[in-house]
Formats: sequence, structure tokens, C-alpha cells
Amino acid sequence: MTASEELLFERQGPIGLITFNRPQARNALTFAMYQRLADICRDPGDAKVLVVTGAGEKAFAAGTDIGQFRDFKTDQDALDYEAQIDVVLSAVEECPVPTVAAIAGACTGGGAAIAAACDLRLATADLKFGFPIARTLGNCLSVANLARLCALLGAGRVREILFTSRLVLAEEAMTAGLVSEVLADHAALMSRALALAEQLTEQAPLTLRATKEGLRRLARQDIEDEDLILCCYGSADFREGLEAFLAKRKPNWQGR
Repeated sequence: MTASEELLFERQGPIGLITFNRPQARNALTFAMYQRLADICRDPGDAKVLVVTGAGEKAFAAGTDIGQFRDFKTDQDALDYEAQIDVVLSAVEECPVPTVAAIAGACTGGGAAIAAACDLRLATADLKFGFPIARTLGNCLSVANLARLCALLGAGRVREILFTSRLVLAEEAMTAGLVSEVLADHAALMSRALALAEQLTEQAPLTLRATKEGLRRLARQDIEDEDLILCCYGSADFREGLEAFLAKRKPNWQGR
């Protein structure tokens, strides 16, 4: 299969749907799939929201396809791999439109990292989220990836999850704020994910973009925000929102 077959991208109106399409391998990610995901996130075209999910009902994505590590021969191979993963996760984080991860079943390794980098996460009741690398491959996460997870779950919980290789189930994921909703099954998950995405398309895009970027900076202890404030307050959308509010009508957002 080609990268475009292993990672599908289709439009449903203003919503872009990204699907990891290797259900026979629990949607394990190839290097080409990582690259295609990053390319779409950098340039989502006219899509106002991206929904990321996995084909089938058993897995969102079960990490990187292990077979690809067979080609590692040098120290640089390992360094290049983790550097590339950080590039991909940064592209997801910095995507100019909101991202929603619709997670069914297993969500581990690289798949869990991608889900954690999305803005919002929904899951089915059979969620299994984690990084069981201490009992499987014996590799490690980059410090940048650890920082992302700690910002989301807290350092104590991340340390315990990684040390014990246990998987976070749906109830704990809700309590920890990892997911915002737990749905009964795959059909309910996708229905809710698309409904949420549709709701997000009706929000002011510059507000969403500034909020995304502001939270990303805050996680890195960067509190520079002048450009974000001016982008919103100086926009035609802000004037439109003001006039629409005063006229008691729905605003017509243009994203500029």
C-alpha cells in the first residue's frame, strides 16, 4: 500500500477526516504515514477542523510499525527517528485548525503521542492508552515528547505509566482529563466526533488559532502573546463579531 492508501484524507464539507488505514496491523504507523500526517496538518487546505482516527474498531494506532526498526544500524538512526517524531508531533500541535482525536480501542506508542498532541480527544469505553516500551522494545521517549505528556497528564502520572508499562483505561482517562468524553462504541464515537467538529467550524477561527498557539507556548513557558492579541483584535472577524453581537445575529467568520 502507498502512503495515501495507508493514511486516508477525505473531506466532509468543512471537516477533514484523517484515517490511519492499516487495520490488519492495528493501524501501526509507517514512516511514510507519519510524514503524510505532518504534511496534512501543516496545510489542511480549506478544512476548518481535522478529525484523526483509526480504521476499524480495535485501534486508533498501535505505535510505530516495529518492522521499520530492523533497518536501524547506527546511533544516528535512533537520533534521526526521535527527531522526526518530534517534527511530526510539532506539526500536529501547530496545525492552524483544531484537531480532534477519535480514539477507539488501543492507542499506544506513537499513536498515543499523536492523540496527546491533538487539541481534543474522544474515546470508546474500551480505550487502552499508554507507552508500554519498558516491557516491549526497551526504547525511550524524547524529552520533548515527555514534556508534551507531562503538560497534559502531570509528571507524576507520566512517570508511573512509563515505569509500570500499564495502560490507561477509559474511566481514568476521563478523570485525568486525557479525554473529554467516553462513547459506548465506534459508531457513537465517530458520530460524536463529527458533531463536535461541526460545532467547532462555527467558532471564530482566529480565536481558536490564537488559543491553540497560546496554550502551546504556555506549556513551554513562553508567555509572549502580543502577536496573538493583535491578530484577533485587529481582524475583520473581530469587527464582524462585535457588529453581529450588537445586531443579535450570527457572525459570518472569514478567518481574517
